[in-house]
Amino acid sequence: MAPVPLKPSPGLAPETRDIVREAVRASAAATLASSPALPARDDWIQAGIKFGTAIDPGLALVAPAAPRVLCCEEIDGRRWSYVLDDVEGPPGTKARKGPSLRAVPMQSPVDPLEEMMSFIRSYVVPDGFPDSVTPSYVPYMTWRALKHFFGGAMGVFTTRTLLNSAGVSKNTAASGAVAINWILKDGAGRVGKMLYSRQGKKFDYDLKQLRFAGDLLMELGAGVELATAAVPQLFLPLACAANVLKNVAVVTSTSTRTPIYKAYAKGENIGDVTAKGECVANIADLLGTGLSILISKRNPSLVASFTFLSCGYLFSSYQEVKSLVLNTLNTARFTVAVDSFIKTGHVPSLKEGNVKENIFNPPWSNHTPVVIGSRFSEAFQEPSSFLAMQPLFEEERYMVTYNPSKGKIYALLKDQAKSDDILKAAFHAHVLLHFIRSSNSKLALRRFSSSDQSRHEGTLLVSNDNFLSHIAESCKIVSSSYTMFKNKATKQGWIMSHSLLNPGRARLVSTLHH
Repeated sequence: MAPVPLKPSPGLAPETRDIVREAVRASAAATLASSPALPARDDWIQAGIKFGTAIDPGLALVAPAAPRVLCCEEIDGRRWSYVLDDVEGPPGTKARKGPSLRAVPMQSPVDPLEEMMSFIRSYVVPDGFPDSVTPSYVPYMTWRALKHFFGGAMGVFTTRTLLNSAGVSKNTAASGAVAINWILKDGAGRVGKMLYSRQGKKFDYDLKQLRFAGDLLMELGAGVELATAAVPQLFLPLACAANVLKNVAVVTSTSTRTPIYKAYAKGENIGDVTAKGECVANIADLLGTGLSILISKRNPSLVASFTFLSCGYLFSSYQEVKSLVLNTLNTARFTVAVDSFIKTGHVPSLKEGNVKENIFNPPWSNHTPVVIGSRFSEAFQEPSSFLAMQPLFEEERYMVTYNPSKGKIYALLKDQAKSDDILKAAFHAHVLLHFIRSSNSKLALRRFSSSDQSRHEGTLLVSNDNFLSHIAESCKIVSSSYTMFKNKATKQGWIMSHSLLNPGRARLVSTLHH
């Protein structure tokens, strides 16, 4: 494959553009010339791979006197332009520190009322509304909300009546107080359920992780409920906290139930599969309830009973989600598939990929080494890094880079990016991550076999000027192996027409211009 063509960037001065172009061409050509035609194992990685800042300080831009737009970014319809500003040196000198980068909003500040409405919409309508749902969604949800309004109002009277029937005297103030406390407890649970429902698409993207996390919260809520026996004077706050936890768990269970049953249904029988699955769950629940009633008559230790039952519940929950086989690629399963392909040239089967999926990494964790759909300011620290890398991704609808200060791979998506472009960007990011990890392993070995001076120099290998050549190397590998990865994954039964990688919402909407 010929080296990636370099296109001129019209926003640069001619002499600066020539320097950057020549530096990229020289480093890319040297690396690509030695690249294997069809890499498929760890021997892709050559010795001495190093990462760091994008280019040598000598290639830094000579900033113009007036601010210049580097690129534009859009998030949820709002745009920012990243502007280069000239930074003067210390007072009394003619030296320049070089260009600095700042984000400038391209529209007026959001009206507070509109911002509030946007916040409310994030809770009550699906992402992408109204295009993401059918026209009948609005009348259905309108009548459903009205139904629940009347049901909530009726609940106040039924709760008070039940408490009176259970022995609370209706002639004392205690009746109303107990009923109100009970209603407040249930109300707190509903608020927690409403707030957690904002997770939205995460119930689709990270189904197993959220379902297991929900079961953990269910048992935590049960523990808090039992704690009311030790401190009855704190009944209301403890009961409210427990109800919030348990209602969050209920949201997770109900939101992930349909995708799970859908994965097992063959044809148009999802309703039947769901009904029978819920029947089995209810039978098991009734049997457990009956057994616990018999055991409780012997007054067993509350702590011992809770510990035993919770361990059984969580172990069953873990095995439940581990036995689930899904054919879509979320972040965890995609990582398993790509890592296996990079190391062995083999894409795991559906069962193998699901078994190896890590369910202990919740979707809100920030400790992931790869970020898809990141913002420009997160990925690039210097404008020169973006300018030097831009020619390598002219023909792609994404850009991939490594930020040494944060230790993460960032994939920036362009506004034309489709589902396949997002998959390719994620694949490219994992290839680059493999390079970095291999390089770090070699550095660790050098530290044990080199002198103190060599160790000191070895720690700087991740921040030298070879970064561009290895970006070019990853481009060559991706261009020759991405289609192979897709074909092998499709043969194994993975759905490649769409993914559940949950990319960020930021998009690059323009390249360099005057």
